[in-house]
Amino acid sequence: NLVYKEGILISAATRGDGLTGENVTENVKTIANLPLKLRGENIPTTLEVRGEVFMLKEGFNKLNEGLIAAGEKPFVNPRNAAAGSLRQLDSKVAASRPLAFYCYAVGVFDGELAGSQYQRIEQLKAWGLPVSSEVKRVIGEAACHEFYDNISEKRQSLAYEIDGVVYKFDDI
Repeated sequence: NLVYKEGILISAATRGDGLTGENVTENVKTIANLPLKLRGENIPTTLEVRGEVFMLKEGFNKLNEGLIAAGEKPFVNPRNAAAGSLRQLDSKVAASRPLAFYCYAVGVFDGELAGSQYQRIEQLKAWGLPVSSEVKRVIGEAACHEFYDNISEKRQSLAYEIDGVVYKFDDI
């Protein structure tokens, strides 16, 4: 969870055990595709952005090659590598890792936001926040099945690993 005040990133926390997370602000600030300052108009005074930190497969493979060459133990998968990188005590270590971020929702906010999930994602993009290019708004059961089939077909060729597809009702 990222918190922006007046458009400036002020804190970042993991979801932890669901009740208590860890403060990872300094490490998150090193993620290249994540803006420290939002741009655009009508940005809420307070905006909590929910998302996921991850590693592209290519970056993960290069990281593991470097670890092996240095005689260190490689990571098992990109998810563990990203989580471990975020939890580093030294933000220079996190900065050296190929981390990326995609947002997928809004939590607490003080201001005006669009009335639908998809429109909110579009607002986040307009403010400079990264969103997966796979996000799509579809209508109806058949379109949901078609989207699922499409993602399933290209899953292995995506630049990052996924667990599956998440559907959300567009109406907040």
